[in-house]
Amino acid sequence: MKTLYSIKRWLALSGVLLLAGACQKELDKFPLDEFSTEQFWTTEKDAMLALTAVYRGNITMNATHTVVTDWWDYVGLIWLDFATDNAYDKRGDNSVFHTLSNGTLTPSNITVREYWQSSYAKIARCNDFLANINKVAMDVSKKERLIAEVRFIRACQYFYMSQYWGSVPLVTRLLSLEEANNLTKTPKEEVISFVTTELTEAAAVLPRHKDIPAAERGRASRQAALAFLGRMQLGEGKFAEAASTYKTIIDYNDNLIDPDYAALFLVSKENSNEIIFSTQYIENLTANALHRQIYPAVLGGFHHISPLGSLVEAHDFTNGTPFSYTSPLYDPQDPAKNRDPRLQYNILFNGSTFKGVRYVTHPDSTKGDVIGSAVQTTATGYGIRKFLDEGFSGNPVNYGGNIPVIRYAEVLLSYLEAKLEAGQAIDQGLLDATINRVRGRASVNMPPVIQTDPTLLREMVRKERRVETAFEGIRYWDLLRWRIADRVLRADFYGAPFPNTKKAIRRKGTTTDPFSRWFVTTRNFRPQDYQWPIPQSEVNINPNLQ
Repeated sequence: MKTLYSIKRWLALSGVLLLAGACQKELDKFPLDEFSTEQFWTTEKDAMLALTAVYRGNITMNATHTVVTDWWDYVGLIWLDFATDNAYDKRGDNSVFHTLSNGTLTPSNITVREYWQSSYAKIARCNDFLANINKVAMDVSKKERLIAEVRFIRACQYFYMSQYWGSVPLVTRLLSLEEANNLTKTPKEEVISFVTTELTEAAAVLPRHKDIPAAERGRASRQAALAFLGRMQLGEGKFAEAASTYKTIIDYNDNLIDPDYAALFLVSKENSNEIIFSTQYIENLTANALHRQIYPAVLGGFHHISPLGSLVEAHDFTNGTPFSYTSPLYDPQDPAKNRDPRLQYNILFNGSTFKGVRYVTHPDSTKGDVIGSAVQTTATGYGIRKFLDEGFSGNPVNYGGNIPVIRYAEVLLSYLEAKLEAGQAIDQGLLDATINRVRGRASVNMPPVIQTDPTLLREMVRKERRVETAFEGIRYWDLLRWRIADRVLRADFYGAPFPNTKKAIRRKGTTTDPFSRWFVTTRNFRPQDYQWPIPQSEVNINPNLQ
């Protein structure tokens, strides 16, 4: 019977085999085929090792991987923007991330399978932990916190699965092989109810952000559980409940909007009080290779992410007016001039300087990162600047910067959105406490929003959310839950403009772009793409999942 890579492979495993990833140094003392559950679950140290393994899941460390190993690894988060109007995967139109939105999504999609497998692998770790933690003699309050953390992590997996697949098997205990092979899908409403209950009860036990000492940063806080609860409510259109949840986080007053936007994504500010929850990395130990993946080719990087012109154009002028190529404020020689400062924090342009090296993408050039010239150069004329640490001089595969999963900026923007969609009153005081606090951080300082008309404000909030959280794994979910993906992602997408170039601009057929922008790709999102198909490899093993 075929079993490899199936859901049962993860759900049927138990004990130390599920802990080996994060605790290898400790577990190497014993052969894995002899180290039993009874031997392991004896001390508080064992419990903490197991907790570490639950947090880590299958996240790959110290490797230049480009496949999903977890919702919270840098590929699982950042690469999702390839399915949106924010970014293009340098690997081309056949990238498995592009197929999520270009009209070719099928049950055989590898990325869909990877997200599915990593979800159930982590769920299995959680179920194993919860099945065994009571064997450990330790302080009751400490144990309750550990249990709450694991319930939070498990609920987050089901949050993602409910949002992308809808109905999925809801498994809350370890299963036998036979049970796992005969699972049926649980209705989406029941999954959502489970996530809501788990996050609510976990939040009641978890410590507040302000009460977590520096040595424990990275562990889940009450605000982290509430932020995911707010996401669940927002995603399901329960706007009044979402507003209440987000207001709770705001009223705690533990978090803030950091004045330095760019540094939030670097080691220097990885423990900023704006960061509510993040994936933890340590240089040269449990590091990430994001720098190698997104460095320009001129610095030896893979240039994996090519931002789309659509995202660049979403950054307004500094006076608050929408960007236009025909505006006198636009400078084609310096696209960041007179623009929202987040543009230069998020994007590298032709002519940008990074680490003392000039970034050149112009098609007339013969060196650098010339657009479309090689596998490891830009496909759009732009590069990603966000996450790149100019002060880092180590090996680019061993960077220790954390990857934010939820920031306080998202909480404020989500609170305003929830109030707006719930039909509640919007006044200047609310705008100043939410969207204007995000826009008004010292390093951004964009003009305050004063619009209170719901229709006009909705578009402003959505644009602000896109610009503020670019490449943080949120845009794709937003397009799905707003039910606008079939409009936004059924279009042609372009890169940077190159007027007066001596070489031909890449065009779509015979169409000439009026602004001389480089044609990149066409998305063709279909109505059925709002819900991911169950991986065919799983259905082959268990037809109940069809």
